[in-house]
Amino acid sequence: MGKFTFDEINSMYFDVLREIGNIGAGNATTAVATLLNVKLNMEVPNVKLMAVQELNTAIGSEEEEIVGIYLGVQNDIEGSLMFLLKMDAAHYLVNHLLGRSDDYNEDFDEMDLSAMKEIGNIIASSYLSAIASMTNMNIAPTVPYLSVDMAGAILSIPAIQFGQYGDNALLIETSFGGETMLEGYFILLPELDSYDKILSSLGIML
Repeated sequence: MGKFTFDEINSMYFDVLREIGNIGAGNATTAVATLLNVKLNMEVPNVKLMAVQELNTAIGSEEEEIVGIYLGVQNDIEGSLMFLLKMDAAHYLVNHLLGRSDDYNEDFDEMDLSAMKEIGNIIASSYLSAIASMTNMNIAPTVPYLSVDMAGAILSIPAIQFGQYGDNALLIETSFGGETMLEGYFILLPELDSYDKILSSLGIML
């Protein structure tokens, strides 16, 4: 078990984790803009340390339907990463990838789900790539899993995992888009030993 816990986090550790979130989200936004061949601006991500029991309502109502992309993190660190989108943002990205009009809002079919999984894979992989470059570690994603479900159901997964490590969780909220800004959410879930490795690689001794 690592020395790091979310319950004992101090301002220095939080600043480092926030910077990792900023760089990761920026890298992911650039990758999506390249994929869709559109110009996307990104606001400075909002990094929150929040109580695990609040995760189910972290991005809105528990009953609201959202898209969740979940994948494992392996090699020099181990854990998982979840990327969450509200349905308006998911439709925007899929519509652009498939060449549809922005106002297309039908339920996702198999083609939409496949497109969303590809987008999610690129976003998550780009995020991890930024962390790998920043820490000079070998970090790779596993095959992503996609779910379209109520927020409470999707967010129960990180709530259970974070609950093993302490009472708090780390949520990174990013806004991106053109004329309309969209919201996306990252939840990075390294094992505690992996948090030790990430911070130590950046010269932060625990």
